[in-house]
Amino acid sequence: MTSAPYLIIGAGRGIGRGIAERLIAQGLPVITVSRSSEGPAGAVEHLHADVVAEGLPLDRLPEALSGVAYCPGSIDLKPFRSIRVEDLRAALEVNLVGAFRAAQATADRLKRVPGSSLLLFSTVAVGQGMPFHASVAAAKAGVEGLSRSLAAEWAPTVRVNCIAPSLTDTPLAERLMNTPEKVKAAGDRHPLKRAGTVADIAAMGAFLLGPDAGWISGQVIGVDGGMSRLR
Repeated sequence: MTSAPYLIIGAGRGIGRGIAERLIAQGLPVITVSRSSEGPAGAVEHLHADVVAEGLPLDRLPEALSGVAYCPGSIDLKPFRSIRVEDLRAALEVNLVGAFRAAQATADRLKRVPGSSLLLFSTVAVGQGMPFHASVAAAKAGVEGLSRSLAAEWAPTVRVNCIAPSLTDTPLAERLMNTPEKVKAAGDRHPLKRAGTVADIAAMGAFLLGPDAGWISGQVIGVDGGMSRLR
């Protein structure tokens, strides 16, 4: 077992928490960060911080990390005419600037562990145009570019990958899936006829962070019920 922990940012709920719980279940040391006062059971430490507003509490992090996942995100769907510049800036801040700052803050710690990994998150709406997604798709497209650039720059020491989910049943998507009718409609839009679950995304996230994905880097991987490739 590696002695350097994994850092999961945004582990208070949803996909971030799911990834943290999977790594903990594998016996791996995990440090979690979120705005929640408590993290998942079994974490080495939970840091209570708003990383988007305040950045990471670097003085409380170890000198080496085996992996980092930046999981905060936003879903703000509006017609283009209704999107204010401030809305776009907010989407960029949470999704792209937050990921950039997290990567920059942990780069040296990751580079101290050969084969370490950084995991970021995009959306299926980057690769497949969808109405009302202009602000989040623009921000997440930047995340995909950041992922590939860092994968090239940090190779061979650090692997960098990105997951692009479709609609997933998480607290972030609650208003889109808060009735049985909405859940069914969301599922029917996918070739596999269901929306995603936290477990679907967390399984891929834990895999990409861990040593079994040791020959995978620079990838944007769709975990999307077939949405991005099938008709």
